Parts: sequence; C-alpha cells; structure tokens
Amino acid sequence: MKIISLATAAAMTAFLMGGVALAQTAAPAPAAPAAAAPAKAAPAPLSAASVECSKEADAKGLHGTARKKFRSECKKKAK
Repeated sequence: MKIISLATAAAMTAFLMGGVALAQTAAPAPAAPAAAAPAKAAPAPLSAASVECSKEADAKGLHGTARKKFRSECKKKAK
C-alpha cells in the first residue's frame, strides 16, 4: 500500500510540475528599433476653412456622421 501511495504522489507531482514547465515560453524577441521603421509622413496642416468649420461644428455640438457631413459642406462653401 505504501508503494501505491508513493507512486500516486510521484505521478501527481510529475503531472503538476510538467504543466508548469510546458506553460513557460521563451521571451519574445525585442521589437525593431524605431529608427529602422519607415517614417510616416507628417499630417498636412489644416486649412483655415477646415479650422473654422471645425469650430462651428463644435459650437453646434455635432458628433459622428453629422459632424463629418457638416464639415464637408462647410468646406465646399468656403471654396
């Protein structure tokens, strides 16, 4: 009976420790340095009409699709 208890304890220990050992993974490789990544173009500065239309949309409390539509029409009128 003692041998069965020892064998069971050894099997359970191996099972539990094996799961921990398999769960460990190697650390991921570090990301490439920022200098190696292609630089994104700087966004174009906003036109005066775009800024004014944005301010008007803010004043009206527009958000989402309604804001986008308003700004589009406003910029067309400004041209």
